[in-house]
Amino acid sequence: MARRGGFGGGMGMPGNMNNLMKQAQRMQRQMEENKKALEEKEFTATAGGGAVQVVMTGAHEMKSITIDPDAVDPEDVETLQDMILVAVNDVLGQIGAENEKLMGGLGF
Repeated sequence: MARRGGFGGGMGMPGNMNNLMKQAQRMQRQMEENKKALEEKEFTATAGGGAVQVVMTGAHEMKSITIDPDAVDPEDVETLQDMILVAVNDVLGQIGAENEKLMGGLGF
């Protein structure tokens, strides 16, 4: 009689599948814990030698933007805008790197 599909059939399979399911559940729990920790963590970036500071959570919620009054030049708004962009992009990069570090350790 020919064997039919599946994973080799028969003996030992339920135990292996059970172990795989337990491992997947552990990974899922750890992923959820890491995600929650990341979302609660705050990241800070500065630009312009500290003239602009951005604080954001790992959930991408902007907590604050601080601008040194000396950085505000009505004749040069573009520089201030560039500093804000640099700080925001830097803080987003930090969040992405932390996420990669946390999730990369899970084998993703």
